[in-house]
Amino acid sequence: MKDGFRQSMAWLHTWTGLLVGWILFAVFLTGTAAYLRPEISHWMRPELAAARPGPQNAEVAMAAMQRLAPRSTSWFITLPDTRESAIRVFWRDPAPRDPAARGRGFRSAVLHPDSGEAVAARETQGGEFFYRFHFELHYLSVFWGRWIIVVCTMFMLMAIISGIITHRRIFADFFTFRPAKGQRSWLDGHNVAAVLALPYHLMITYSGLVIFMAMAMPWGIERAYPNDRQGFNTELFGNAAPRPRASQPVPLAPIAPMLEEAARRWQGGSPGRIAVNNPGDASATVQLTRAGHERISTSAQSLTFDGATGAVIAQSGEAGPAAQLHGVLYGLHLARFAGPALRALFLLAGLAGTVMVATGCVLWAVKQRQQAVKAGRVGFGTRLVEHLNVAAIAGLPLAMAGYFWANRLLPLDLPQRAAWEVHAFFAVWALCLLHPLFRRGRRAWVEQFAVGAVAFALLPLLNFFATDAHLVASAQAGDWLRVGFDLGLLGCGALLGAIAVKVARHAPAAARRPARGPRAAEATP
Repeated sequence: MKDGFRQSMAWLHTWTGLLVGWILFAVFLTGTAAYLRPEISHWMRPELAAARPGPQNAEVAMAAMQRLAPRSTSWFITLPDTRESAIRVFWRDPAPRDPAARGRGFRSAVLHPDSGEAVAARETQGGEFFYRFHFELHYLSVFWGRWIIVVCTMFMLMAIISGIITHRRIFADFFTFRPAKGQRSWLDGHNVAAVLALPYHLMITYSGLVIFMAMAMPWGIERAYPNDRQGFNTELFGNAAPRPRASQPVPLAPIAPMLEEAARRWQGGSPGRIAVNNPGDASATVQLTRAGHERISTSAQSLTFDGATGAVIAQSGEAGPAAQLHGVLYGLHLARFAGPALRALFLLAGLAGTVMVATGCVLWAVKQRQQAVKAGRVGFGTRLVEHLNVAAIAGLPLAMAGYFWANRLLPLDLPQRAAWEVHAFFAVWALCLLHPLFRRGRRAWVEQFAVGAVAFALLPLLNFFATDAHLVASAQAGDWLRVGFDLGLLGCGALLGAIAVKVARHAPAAARRPARGPRAAEATP
């Protein structure tokens, strides 16, 4: 603290942001893409028709499950809405292919929302990949992936708080942007992106920690529920243990009266998920869980009915204050409740966070290179940061485009096709990591942004030749989700192209005056 409290906070802000900056950039960008998880999944399954949500979807799904899995012990049904394009079903297989997995194997299918027939949609993770990657990473165990993200999120929270303390004129800086001023411009851009969505940055970072509170801080739970995590989950989430099977065949009661009762108790609300335990048995239960987009909180509101009689036997959703706070913060983080306008604001705020992290990483590299040029020698650490900046900031969008290209180009009957789409994503990203070894400095930035722009811009054209769900056909069919997504791909291409042109035309300050050291302007984008 010998340099003063504010200077100490500046040091903390710099290093907490830099050490995990590349992971945070990936988390912010893929997390922002995850706001469009249903739209991405819909576009990546062109075989699916647009959904027409309504009470008939539940009846269609229940009838389909009685055909598909009459001997299963449990069904899980996700109903379509204005963003989800089909009925998704999972069921426990009573006779899994692997005898060692008996009782634990699951099967799944995608059903047409009108007919209930299984749709031969291509195998893909869709938007689920970006959603999972942003809090679990990939090629790691879920445990370690989540722990890495938790630690990085803690660093992010420290960087935000120390940044607020450091910037004495933080709100005045919001109205200040001086283009073409080198390091000053990067700092202005960093400040504007940070202050523009500061409440969002604080909310998304803190709520991310709250989501993983049971993993990061388990001691309170262990003290209050010693060796009883099921009891904790039951009280917090309302997950009661299922009833044992009675082995007395009894048909399921009609689902329509259950839907009417749920709508009455939820003031017009509708179910988003249906879970059936022991279907066709006297002990059967049908649990309706309210659609997540109807409420901010993710604390589930559910009704459980006796499967044989249709009578209500349990109701959940009246959680205590702590559980409600957890549910609201979780819901704010996911933003499933947001309508189109509010979702657009979340997208813009997420992009502002992405820009904030990117400009922070670049700002450090620019500052370090300027100091190194004055000293006459650019060290390995500076070159490493510059290299990783290119691969992370310019390379990740290109890898995301590669993921979409793989969805259209890989054979439909390829074994483990969804996994190969993900492999393609990381293969492209790995090439972006190698590319700056051969094309250093500004050339690497320009080339990766330019290739990313072309890759995004050509995706609608590829879609036109590879599927029947292209832009023109989608517009004629009234499938505005796919139309909007294709236009969004063109917008991403235009944005990356504009960045590539801007970087190509930019003349670093060191190039506008006589150089004071060797290779003075090599890596400034």
